Amino acid sequence: LVQLVESGGGSVQAGGSLRLSCAASGYTSGTICMGWFRQTPGKERKGVAAISADGRTTYPDSVKGRFTISRDNAKNTLYLQMNSLKPEDTAMYYCAAESAPFCGWHEAGEYTYWGQGTQVTVSS
Repeated sequence: LVQLVESGGGSVQAGGSLRLSCAASGYTSGTICMGWFRQTPGKERKGVAAISADGRTTYPDSVKGRFTISRDNAKNTLYLQMNSLKPEDTAMYYCAAESAPFCGWHEAGEYTYWGQGTQVTVSS
């Protein structure tokens, strides 16, 4: 059973940075793809980054150039470095994983495993 635990959320002013972490267990790193999603109350969960089992990354235009997803397979940890944060980045951020070599950020339904979320608040 894959288990995911996020950390690193918090409050920051616009223009600031945060790094989210997702500690993962219960899987073989070479066979799993992972992603970060975010959600605000009353809205659907939306992807912000994805990374394949071999390290390929994809992002939506809304965060491209500001967010960087990475993974440390030795530590079984996924990261999301968020720079130049904007108030519209405020959301609950979730780590997700799927037993597949590649997955994207487009569909939350593509992922089977989810963390509990960590809140990011960006003030203007």
